[in-house]
Amino acid sequence: MESKGNFEKAASVQAARERPTLKTIAFMTGLGVTTVSRALKDAPDIGAETKERVRMVARQLGYQPNRAGVRLRTGKTNVIALVLSIDEEIMGFSSQMVFGISEVLSGTPYHIVVTPHSHSKDPMLPVRYILETGSADGVIISRIEPDDPRVRLLTERGMPFATHGRTDAGLTHPFHDFDNEAFAHQAVEKLVQRGRRRIALLQPPSKLTYYAHIRIGFQTGLHEYGAEEVPLRINTDAPLADIRDVVEVMMRSANAPDGIVCSAGSAAIAVNAGIEAAGKALGRDLDMVSKQSVPILNWIRPEIITAQEDVRQAGREMAKAVIARIDGVEPELLQSISQPVWPESSR
Repeated sequence: MESKGNFEKAASVQAARERPTLKTIAFMTGLGVTTVSRALKDAPDIGAETKERVRMVARQLGYQPNRAGVRLRTGKTNVIALVLSIDEEIMGFSSQMVFGISEVLSGTPYHIVVTPHSHSKDPMLPVRYILETGSADGVIISRIEPDDPRVRLLTERGMPFATHGRTDAGLTHPFHDFDNEAFAHQAVEKLVQRGRRRIALLQPPSKLTYYAHIRIGFQTGLHEYGAEEVPLRINTDAPLADIRDVVEVMMRSANAPDGIVCSAGSAAIAVNAGIEAAGKALGRDLDMVSKQSVPILNWIRPEIITAQEDVRQAGREMAKAVIARIDGVEPELLQSISQPVWPESSR
């Protein structure tokens, strides 16, 4: 009797570990498999009470539709692939984007699959893989270049997609972007308002589209407010330790700036470390302006002047754009740009 009990217990544990299916839900509810399937699809001929009972059991069991089966029946995967850089992720940028995308997809049949990628490797690899395997119905990509080969390939292959950033090669496609030109221009203004005239810019790598936006905003700000640039010969893609060391050397030099504009929140931490290593202090010897995606910088140094870049909203906008593109909405109707948000204290 004991061995029989152990066997039944083991069988129960094994059953619990197996992926729940429509048959599992049918067994638990006493309904037919076809009825369960139609209830989950919200068929009009199934009563509301039955639908709710089926959905409740499905939730309790953790039921998810088999993607292979869905693909065989519909030709769709119900997957949105997010190709995301994993480099220097210390300020919540990536997680905020994922949260935003997930908020939109939670009310749809789609699921997000994150494809991690290093910017030091061939950016075409993850996109080619998605296209060759047919593993997604839509794609979201970031770190956009003016003539981005990924955008060209996705357009040519008819794959619905959205980008975090704009291109500049005559291709019309869905995107969401942050107004980096406005940010840089306003950052210079805020530094000049504090009496700063010699300003350095920690800029993104020149291959990315938003490099030009940052440079245009920065240079027009310098011209409009009567300031000058102190060259900072490193960019935000450099290791944080290298940024710290270069800033320390700059701050020890006779040509040290009295203001710094930082185009990435994570890099601002390294900039601050370099300033302190040189024996200088923010708010006294110089001021710094940086954008950030989560409100952390002012916990580290309240003196840092910050602008909020809402990356969570960016995720929401791109998810909506991809789904709309899958549904056939024209790409020129799926483009948006958000503005920097400054705290009341810095206005």
